[in-house]
Amino acid sequence: MVHQTLAPDDRLDQAFAALSDATRRGILTQLGRGPATIGELAEPTGMTLTGLKKHVQVLEDAGLVTTAKVGRSRECRLGTERLDDVMSWIGFYQRLWERRLDGLDAYFTLLNGTTQKGTEE
Repeated sequence: MVHQTLAPDDRLDQAFAALSDATRRGILTQLGRGPATIGELAEPTGMTLTGLKKHVQVLEDAGLVTTAKVGRSRECRLGTERLDDVMSWIGFYQRLWERRLDGLDAYFTLLNGTTQKGTEE
């Protein structure tokens, strides 16, 4: 398999695309408890091994999961990136909106104080 280096935006797009599916988010939740085989991941979903393997491949392509052949099974683990790109992107916008909302709060506090002074006189 040929691996190409993706630009940061492409990696982010790939991670969000992988996270857009509830089954894949469930896989990540399960792997958060520890490594699991494809069969162990498929069991609670009732999905076929082939179907689940496709979901794992999407997560692996996004760097969110790694797999390794262990005997006759394929063991899955959380990937090394651990959502770093996604968390960084979310953190940037969280800080941006917090600053904007703090400014809005300050504006309304100032406006409220001016209104109260105007009614007292």
